[in-house]
Amino acid sequence: MYKRLFFSLFMLILFISGCATIPTGENIATYSIGGVTYYPLVTLCDLRGVGIQYDALLRTAYLSRDAQQVSLRVGDNLVLVNNNALHLNSPIDVYQGTIAVPRQFKEQVFDALFKRAVLAGRRAGTGKIKLNKVVIDAGHGGNDPGAIGKNGLKEKDVNLDIAKRLSSLLRAEGVQTVLTRSTDKFIPLSTRVNIANKSGAALFISIHSNANRSRSLSGFEVYYVASSVSDSKRAVLTARSTALNLKDANFASNSQDLKTIVWDMIYTNSRAESIELSHSLCKVMNSSIDANILGVKNARFQVLKGITMPGILIEVGFVSNLNEERLLKTAGYREKLAVGILEGIRDYSQDMALVEVALR
Repeated sequence: MYKRLFFSLFMLILFISGCATIPTGENIATYSIGGVTYYPLVTLCDLRGVGIQYDALLRTAYLSRDAQQVSLRVGDNLVLVNNNALHLNSPIDVYQGTIAVPRQFKEQVFDALFKRAVLAGRRAGTGKIKLNKVVIDAGHGGNDPGAIGKNGLKEKDVNLDIAKRLSSLLRAEGVQTVLTRSTDKFIPLSTRVNIANKSGAALFISIHSNANRSRSLSGFEVYYVASSVSDSKRAVLTARSTALNLKDANFASNSQDLKTIVWDMIYTNSRAESIELSHSLCKVMNSSIDANILGVKNARFQVLKGITMPGILIEVGFVSNLNEERLLKTAGYREKLAVGILEGIRDYSQDMALVEVALR
């Protein structure tokens, strides 16, 4: 268990990414560092099926696919391409915790070696979903309509319909589901958190629809709990109030300090798993819906701060955008979104490293 936890800590550093700033042809978030456009290396590798290994001691990433090999070191302008040296005008950098590569590297090295047409990797839709239970949270409800589109579409209705569709799809594959609400009813955030934590579920999926004063904004995005939310502080509070029952684990001591340390590790592991799930969803949606993929972001959403398992909040689209409001009104598009979420969960579950916790 601890080996998987420490692996997830590493993946947290490797996979965390910031907000999209500049749209690209593959809907990849880009960053401006010193006036130079940079790309998140992990996202590039994910989209092209490129294997990546990272040596934290040497701060060096090794990329490979087929017979092609590239190594690059954070802070250096020199990269090795099939053992041949190439000097970049800008160094490999780190942005918000993720390795970032300059445009020159993407265009002259990555795009040349790892072409999109020969994308490798696991195909969505294959393999059993390796989860026993999932909590699905339809945002808003009852006297809280959420966002309302120009033509009257209410967020609460979109959220609930997609949640129920996703539940049906998961159940058809043998995965148990728990809906925080199954009708047009207002459920406080604290109640949603309690439902999730007492469910014994492996994942928490909260479904929402977005809105913005600028009606031109549109797209699909996924949030995980912000790193500014202290795992240590959450661990102290949880250790005081909640029994700790890890599957296949025995504790020789009931020490409060020991419980706090374990909860701290669980929360850190959960955030790392949430990030991986977020990336899986965006990758699937990038090829399954005709919409902007705004990427993976983090936020201090109360519902994500309170849950004890990996969890994400999905913004399926902007009801404030006339085109997306029109799409979100249709059963066909809602079904497409539900299927996409299902496939993202499937893709993620093949390589997950969850810690199972049963709460009393």
